[in-house]
Formats: sequence, C-alpha cells, structure tokens
Amino acid sequence: MKTTLISLFFALTTIAAMSQKEAYYQAMGENLGGYAQCRSVEDFQALGNTFARIAETEKNEWLPAYYHAHCYIIMSFIEQADPKKKDAYLDVAEKSINRITEMAPGEADVFALQAMFYTARLVVNPMERGQQYGMLSGQAIGRAMGIDPTNPRARLIKLQNDMGTAQFYGKDVTEFCEQARTLVAGWDNFKPVSPLHPNWGKDQAEGIVKSCK
Repeated sequence: MKTTLISLFFALTTIAAMSQKEAYYQAMGENLGGYAQCRSVEDFQALGNTFARIAETEKNEWLPAYYHAHCYIIMSFIEQADPKKKDAYLDVAEKSINRITEMAPGEADVFALQAMFYTARLVVNPMERGQQYGMLSGQAIGRAMGIDPTNPRARLIKLQNDMGTAQFYGKDVTEFCEQARTLVAGWDNFKPVSPLHPNWGKDQAEGIVKSCK
C-alpha cells in the first residue's frame, strides 16, 4: 500500500510538472507571436511586462527574462525625444540582462543581447559614452562570438556596431555591404535550439543589404 501511494504521488507530481511546462510553452509561444503586432513604445512595454510576469513564475527559465530585456532595449531605440526615458527603459532592461548572464553564461545569444544593451546605452549620448560603452559592447560581442561564432545575432550586432562607428567618424560604410550579404545568405543555416529560442534579426540584416543598393 505504501509503495502504491508513493508511486501515485510521483505520478501526480510528474503530471503537474508536465502541465506547468505546457502552460509555459503556450504562454511563451503566444507572446513571441506578439512581436509582430508591436509598433510603439507602449506595445513593446506591454509585451515586455508580460514576459516579466512569466519570468517571475518560471524562475529557472532564462528566456522570459531575455525577451523582457529585449523589449525594453527596443523601447530605448524607438524613443526619440527624451534621453532620460531611454535610460529609464534601459535601467529596467539591465536587471534582466544581469539575471540572464548569471543564469545562462554559456548562451551566445545572452551576450549578443548584452552587447545590444551596451550599444543602446551608448546611443543615448555617443559623445560622452562612446569609449566606455563601445568597449563594453565589444567585449560582450567577443564573448558571444567566442561561445558560438556562427550566431547570427552576434554577427549582426557586431556589424551594426562597426557600421555605427564608421559613420560616427565619417567613414564610408559600403565596405560592410559584403558582410551583410553573407550574413543574410547564411542566416537560415543557423537553427535555434527550440521554437522559443531567439530567432530575430534577419529583417535588420536584410535592411542593411537594401541600404547598400
């Protein structure tokens, strides 16, 4: 009887865990689909906050915090008028960035996003922040590429940073066009670990290629 009860307990526990995971996958899938409808700061904030709530529930999963940070970084780029707002959005993103670098130090996408975060900090005030955040972004990209040199987001952010630096110093950026074409051509060869893992950025790489024509 005791053995039967123990077996029943473990069976029920397993079923509960499976149900919880199914709910997690469903929630993440639905919210990842929400990116397509986001246009404004408010849209990305609402989506990011939803990911934050999932992250609080699923404390052992790094992806919800990743997408929360991603949404708030995008918000900082969308915001045009107010540097204080841009920094405020990045302050929120930073908490999730710190969390995922601790949770998933072996993920190239984590450090690619960290590089994007540092670039966003730089953009708020390039004259004053260029040296500090340019170095930090470069270090994060180096770490991402060290983990996986084929990661397309790491390569994209490096390309964007290199082009941004060239433009800042008034240099011709057409030398980067071939890199952009190569990146786009091989983008789909990179297979994410799961449908929930990062897969964004191809449209941005394609935009660089279009600007080269």
